[in-house]
Amino acid sequence: MTSQVSSPAEEADEVNGSDEALVGEQRRRAGEKEIRRLDRVIIRFAGDSGDGMQLTGDRFTSETASFGNDLSTLPNFPAEIRAPAGTLPGVSSFQLHFADHDILTPGDAPNVLVAMNPAALKANIADVPRGGEIIVNTDEFAKRAMAKVGYETSPLEDGSLDGYRVHPVPLTTLTIEALKDFDLSRKEAGRSKNMFALGLLSWMYHRPTEGTENFLRQKFAKKPNIAEANIAAFRAGWNFGETTEDFAVSYEVAPASTAFPTGTYRNISGNLALSYGLIAASKQADLPLYLGSYPITPASDILHELAKHKNFGVRTFQAEDEIAGIGAALGAAFGGSLAVTTTSGPGVALKSETIGLAVSLELPLLVVDIQRGGPSTGLPTKTEQADLLQAMYGRNGEAPVPVVAPRTPADCFDAALDAARIALAYRTPVFLLSDGYLANGSEPWRVPDIDDLPHLRVQFATGPNHELADGTEVFWPYKRDPQTLARPWAVPGTPGLEHRVGGIEKQDGTGNISYDPANHDFMVRTRQAKIDGIEVPEIEVDDPDGARTLVLGWGSTYGPITAAVRRLRAAGIPIAQAHLRHLNPFPKNLGTVLKQYDKVVIPEMNLGQLATLVRARYLVDAQSFNQVNGMPFKAEQLAGVLKEAIDE
Repeated sequence: MTSQVSSPAEEADEVNGSDEALVGEQRRRAGEKEIRRLDRVIIRFAGDSGDGMQLTGDRFTSETASFGNDLSTLPNFPAEIRAPAGTLPGVSSFQLHFADHDILTPGDAPNVLVAMNPAALKANIADVPRGGEIIVNTDEFAKRAMAKVGYETSPLEDGSLDGYRVHPVPLTTLTIEALKDFDLSRKEAGRSKNMFALGLLSWMYHRPTEGTENFLRQKFAKKPNIAEANIAAFRAGWNFGETTEDFAVSYEVAPASTAFPTGTYRNISGNLALSYGLIAASKQADLPLYLGSYPITPASDILHELAKHKNFGVRTFQAEDEIAGIGAALGAAFGGSLAVTTTSGPGVALKSETIGLAVSLELPLLVVDIQRGGPSTGLPTKTEQADLLQAMYGRNGEAPVPVVAPRTPADCFDAALDAARIALAYRTPVFLLSDGYLANGSEPWRVPDIDDLPHLRVQFATGPNHELADGTEVFWPYKRDPQTLARPWAVPGTPGLEHRVGGIEKQDGTGNISYDPANHDFMVRTRQAKIDGIEVPEIEVDDPDGARTLVLGWGSTYGPITAAVRRLRAAGIPIAQAHLRHLNPFPKNLGTVLKQYDKVVIPEMNLGQLATLVRARYLVDAQSFNQVNGMPFKAEQLAGVLKEAIDE
């Protein structure tokens, strides 16, 4: 495990040794700028929500991916459409961790902070370790702007930043000067300062530039003057880094050539991977994909993406509310489509009655919940894992539903295929629990070979399936497959397969309305048995040293937990790790695994929901470690918690 980077300079000294120092001295004598090699870097772009920090970070990420580094990102932005300019609640940031080896998280602390205004500096300075680099847009440090965030004196002058390597750069002024030949107002030219900053950072870390220039030309294809202005600002930032004396060193992070198997890779976010997974599932099942959805943060990107792919037989319906969205999706499932509805926690609450109807009708339906901070509207742009119990039990009556959770942004693709497999094979709604951290974060993804994807084809009912005592052949809509307990899927309009659907309890086999107590008891237990019998892989345990403590996680905690485990093992501390994808039903060997360890620690971004389920199901005294601040765990934080648990 590579040690935490405290600053680019310190890391360079550790990595390169005397040979690199000699090369640097030779470069200085020749009048050239020094180039230092690092194994990883964490950069955070921060500014006002109108400063384009998400776009800047996304472009730096794309170029880093094309260069071949492993990477992980953490976008962080306000929920307001336009928060008050220059205020702490209005700060938007984008953190990128990239390396020449396999990494798992966006990093605990940035080595480099780009602060576009006083609010961005104040909101993020506590995360920057001493010795870190801070690039500050000095043009925004006017008295009024500083007073707005509580600075009585300028932090650039009062000595409070003496422990950091500060680069004061008048980004706005330099950008306006670079664009003086364009027919733009001062305000319009100043908007390109994020591209100037991107150019400067691209020079500092030897990022490719052609992709960004092509992107800008495409993005502003209808405004070529704006496109060329942004490109000019981007190039000016690069040239500024090359010529100014304030940046005497640039850094190289080699491609992660040994971290990945051979294949074709691309950078992908969780929501994009999930969208592609749904499309792949529909093609593997040979079914049209139907999305009935209502826009909600952070799930809306899936609706936006799927709407682009009509050529793959995808139909998207933006409903007037959450209830209409899932109602349309369930109707599409009844009609023979691979049906999906996407939402976040508040939308799940509105969809709960129709999910119960889907349980009763026993139709395949994917309910995608991109979790966010709650309750109610809560923290729309922040992450949380607090919908697990809602997915498990948030319906009236006994209405069991399988629950699947991806662990990384790229894993959202495979999790979507897995959820579709279960829904189609067992004729049931399935919860797919992602979250804001996975949805907006990104990492390299190996594009799979189509031949390696699972076959998901299903057989629709085509005729009678039951013989009455008098020899008459009839269709029973609730006659079950003996292995899966799935009922037949009969597409409306198929001659002879007419049957009744509805929310009132059905008679076993015939599907007729039934109020018989014994029948209701049988149907409730049968629906539960169907979910309990779903085939899911056994949980795998990573325990190379025979540890006595197991850390168990689910969903997006995989990255921070794994990074923390690596740190402990590098320090000679044995610890075992297991991670759940299937939360209902649990893997059949989970109870046996848990009882093999003296201690079980379960970190969650909630108040202990998985721990509650584990303690109740397996009578294991699992220790819960919880965080509900809207941000993912930090590896260093988890490593400390796990070490304390081991030492107790």
